Amino acid sequence: MAFNMVASHAVWPMENDAIFGLAAKAKEAIDKYGKENVIDSTLGALVDDDGNLICLDTVYSELKSLPNAAIAAYAQVAGQADFLEAVQDACFKEYRPKAYIKAVATPGGTGAVRHSIWNYTEPGDSILVCDWFWSPYVTISEEFGRTVTNYEFFNDKGEFNITSFKEKFESLIDRQKRLVTVLNTPANNPTGYSLSDEEWDEVLDIAKEKAKDPDNKIIFMVDVAYIDYADKDRRKFFAKFSNLPENILILIAYSMSKGYTMYGMRSGAIIGVSSNEEIAKEFYYTCMHANRANWSNGTRGAMSVMTSIAKDPAKRKAYEEEVAKYRTMLKKRANAFVKSAEECGLKILPYRDGFFVSIPCNNAKQLSDELIKEKLFVVALKKGLRFAVCAVSEDKCKIAPAKIKEVMDRYK
Repeated sequence: MAFNMVASHAVWPMENDAIFGLAAKAKEAIDKYGKENVIDSTLGALVDDDGNLICLDTVYSELKSLPNAAIAAYAQVAGQADFLEAVQDACFKEYRPKAYIKAVATPGGTGAVRHSIWNYTEPGDSILVCDWFWSPYVTISEEFGRTVTNYEFFNDKGEFNITSFKEKFESLIDRQKRLVTVLNTPANNPTGYSLSDEEWDEVLDIAKEKAKDPDNKIIFMVDVAYIDYADKDRRKFFAKFSNLPENILILIAYSMSKGYTMYGMRSGAIIGVSSNEEIAKEFYYTCMHANRANWSNGTRGAMSVMTSIAKDPAKRKAYEEEVAKYRTMLKKRANAFVKSAEECGLKILPYRDGFFVSIPCNNAKQLSDELIKEKLFVVALKKGLRFAVCAVSEDKCKIAPAKIKEVMDRYK
């Protein structure tokens, strides 16, 4: 038996993050063979056609113009008041729900996920997540002694599998009487799928039916990390969170990593939406307490950037135009990949928005390893491969599907 100094709940496999490890291998290949000869689709960050990280000029010119004190000073534990207003506006835009809404600053969307799972589940509870998911949902759940139950994201027609969702949702809520359901939409990581307004209606109808039992506590954690690179009308679903039963609580994980390209500054917010004012107030103070207990407060400089841009119409317009430019670039890359996949017969999951496209397969790790030999780096997941169109030029997005298909055919 191994000798451990850490407590039993903190014993985990001694392994590095697989995606960042693969990214390091891709960098080595670029250094050896030249970036023109390597396709690196590993990390979920916007990269230009020359392989350089895209950092929004409007954001970083604003950051560099701030007084030192606006960057260095402590923020309020819950976040600066003007930031908490600005982040709600940035998230909802014209589709703000008719409800009581509160926000608390977090270190990126990850902090919001952390608060949702810790504050709204009991030890031993299971969180409901689709079977194509961002792996830290599991990491965070396991850290807190929770488990994850998966429903099938897609049915045989390549549509959102509302039947599987309903079955798993009802089973868990009947057993636990409280349930956190994670919905990473729009622009799901890793598939690029976005729930339609009609699919949202179906999801909420199921929840409203179970909410008729007043003992049920239903929490939707909606991870919108990639929302600023989805089609503009994807925000319409927010309005559906108006006037929900009081035992349905909406928690939104909003990140500044993608929309503001502030990946390393770790800023975002958890936004609570409730028809009950006391529940919204409880949410605010619970998450503020969790902030103090974990990271004390957030990144003041990032908050200052968002509020400065939000308050100045000219700056806001320039920022929105810059984001729109890169949203168009991303869409062109994704369209090129999807079209080429169709032409060469590579099966992919339905893509609507965002940074990633996914290719279902049974032997993902073997295929990923073989593709490295072809100087193509793609992330292996449990159910397939994830290709980051955000990090690959349009020209390379055109040729990548055929390369992947060739290797897949070789190892059928």
